Amino acid sequence: MAQLPDPADVRMRPLPNLIFASRWLQLPLYLGLILAQCVYVFHFWVELVHLIEAVFGNTAALDKLVSSIGYKSDAPVTALNETVIMLVVLALIDVVMISNLLIMVIVGGYETFVSRLRLEGHPDQPEWLNHVNASVLKVKLATAIIGISSIHLLKTFINAGNYTDKVLMWQTLIHIAFLFSALAIALADRLMHPAGPPQH
Repeated sequence: MAQLPDPADVRMRPLPNLIFASRWLQLPLYLGLILAQCVYVFHFWVELVHLIEAVFGNTAALDKLVSSIGYKSDAPVTALNETVIMLVVLALIDVVMISNLLIMVIVGGYETFVSRLRLEGHPDQPEWLNHVNASVLKVKLATAIIGISSIHLLKTFINAGNYTDKVLMWQTLIHIAFLFSALAIALADRLMHPAGPPQH
């Protein structure tokens, strides 16, 4: 029986080699997303520091918080209230969820489209990375976007007095559209990759 050549010893022709190497053009994109992640980390800590300062009565920090969350009230806001705290915390959660989405795109996208990370056996290897591919990544991204949209919708409903009915309606419809899009992506993935028979 003829022995198959070692893949490491197979030499590719120049054109296929160039085409295959072009995947590294995506590397600057992922490095850019890492920089975007740094911006989100900085933004998170700025908002958190303002919240802590406002707790101790810093009016300048409170004004910055109220401005950043878009909260408006008939009476001037002179101290933290439950609504402001809830909106700020939801904004922080929103940053965390977007950061998780970035990590998913950076790690999963690099592993799927650029090169192996070779994390096998690493204690911190993400569980989902064991079976990630383009289809799984699309489903996970769609699910993450629904989570982010849910946070935005909740922030809008808490602060509903500062939005028109038209804005509330469109945000709800867009969220429903995200839900149906994620279901369609998951269904298409299930149809293309049907579950095999149970293993005995």
